[in-house]
Amino acid sequence: MKEKLLHFIWKYQYFKKSCLETLRGEPLEILFPGNYNLNQGADFSEAKIKIGAIVLAGNIELHVKSSDWQKHHHSADDNYSNIILHVVWEADMEISDRFSNPIPSLELQTLVPKVLINRYEQLMEDTATIHCVKYLPVINELGWTKWKETLAVERLLEKSARVVELFRASNNHWEEVFWWLLASGFGIKVNAELFENVARSLPVALLARHKNQLHQLEALLLGQANLLETDFEESYPVLLQKEYRFLQKKYNLRKVSYSAHFLRMRPANFPTIRLAQLANLIYKSKHLFSTIKSLEHIQEVKKLFDITCNDYWHYHYIPGEITSYKPKHIGVQMIDSVIINSVVPVLFAFGMVNGDETVKAKALGWLTELRPESNSIITGWKKAGITCKNALESQALLQLQQHFCNQKKCLQCSVGNKLLRVTN
Repeated sequence: MKEKLLHFIWKYQYFKKSCLETLRGEPLEILFPGNYNLNQGADFSEAKIKIGAIVLAGNIELHVKSSDWQKHHHSADDNYSNIILHVVWEADMEISDRFSNPIPSLELQTLVPKVLINRYEQLMEDTATIHCVKYLPVINELGWTKWKETLAVERLLEKSARVVELFRASNNHWEEVFWWLLASGFGIKVNAELFENVARSLPVALLARHKNQLHQLEALLLGQANLLETDFEESYPVLLQKEYRFLQKKYNLRKVSYSAHFLRMRPANFPTIRLAQLANLIYKSKHLFSTIKSLEHIQEVKKLFDITCNDYWHYHYIPGEITSYKPKHIGVQMIDSVIINSVVPVLFAFGMVNGDETVKAKALGWLTELRPESNSIITGWKKAGITCKNALESQALLQLQQHFCNQKKCLQCSVGNKLLRVTN
């Protein structure tokens, strides 16, 4: 028995409650199991029980064995001075408070259905990516919808918390922090850190001075990313290299210490192409975050990102290496990814900081209008029979997989909770 499972059993009262008795044989009735306490002190606070004819209000402490009370030195701790019941899986001794008064105790091991314990052990031992896959869907469609909404908001709150941290670090400059995270989104997962650091090294005020010169914007981005180090022969990359060296000296720029990754990547996602597209986005837009905030419809947002590289890149993926002609548009999937991972979190964080529920609702609404993401995790859930209708639901399933399934937090999951609640 794990103590976290014991907490779960007590919190949801998943045990036989008729004719309860303390270890001393006194009739026991649980009027309220208490509020789960995540801070220092007893496991459950503000509980209410009835022993015989006496009603007691106070705290409840749980242990796998009674003797754990002594091991943890609770008798000498003021945080455990108001314990009205000691709940244990196995009673191996009687315990007392600091004044040697016996503390009423309840043993649970004969009261909990064996199917609950067996199922929990199966979940913990299962090596499948989705531990409960053979039991799915477990909860009905309405239950899944509510759980997905909860997970999606939880994920967005986590992302927004980082946005707020960056907002403070940027001296409360929304356009600046949006630029950082927009660049990170263009870097996709493999080059996200590199792109964000490039953005941090090039403030929006600096970029604004060169906004009308696309080749200078490309030079700044590619140069800071250490992608203009080759001895080029073609005139355009030589021009970019010269521009960068001049601007680097003018602004005393330090190149970032990260390297760009190309390995096992589709050419359309090469960092050179993504940086060239990002440069063109800066070139064609003005106060991008303020513009996005003013928009209502997701199609308007998508239109802002419907850009391509300049003509040079239609024949190149890497500076100096000529390829066959292919326009380098930002694809639909990439646009959706940038909106999901950069635009929506910053917009939601803006709503949080300013107490604007309308903006927060708009951010969530945009997720419901985007197609679900396509990756191995989402595919796995679909194969298990769990639908994924839009980006809000795909974000929810990513949260479920990464923060619950991968960490085996079945006790905190609505699906696991329902599965363990089935006791016959």
